[in-house]
Amino acid sequence: MGAPMSVRTHPTPPAHRTADTQAPYAWAAGRLCLGWIFAWAFLDKLLGLGKPATSGWLDGTSPSKGFLSHVEGPFKGMFHSMAGQTWVDVSYMFGLAGLGVALLLGIGLRIAAAGGTILLAMLYAASLPLETNPFMDEHWIYAALLIAVAWANAGDTLGLGGPWSRIGLVRRFPALR
Repeated sequence: MGAPMSVRTHPTPPAHRTADTQAPYAWAAGRLCLGWIFAWAFLDKLLGLGKPATSGWLDGTSPSKGFLSHVEGPFKGMFHSMAGQTWVDVSYMFGLAGLGVALLLGIGLRIAAAGGTILLAMLYAASLPLETNPFMDEHWIYAALLIAVAWANAGDTLGLGGPWSRIGLVRRFPALR
């Protein structure tokens, strides 16, 4: 009698298609999708493209006033006082643009993760009380994805993260990675 025959229920994947080599592409896809969400939000609020903004910042419409002036919940007073202020509009628009550019290009992901998480926490606070879930909404999912793509160096795949990481200033200050 010879050695028992082994039975494979799943074929062995080729070496070039293992999970370890595919994971960077999954992180890059998440990075690009999230980058488009922020880039679109910036463009729509800047130009009033109608999804959902019908008039834009360039037309003189405050990107923060419509949303913040209708906030309810525990932080209503704070957000109402911020609605339409120039510093809020500028900070919000530069934050959206910076996040969109960083994520789409795959550069500065650590700063994008930190700043984006702060922005998303503020947007979450402005959304309270939540209507469909006791505490979880897309703001926390986006923040988790921001942190994960920075941690995974997702800008190195389908992005400029590799060359960006070799710049002297970025090597000197890894937070810029």
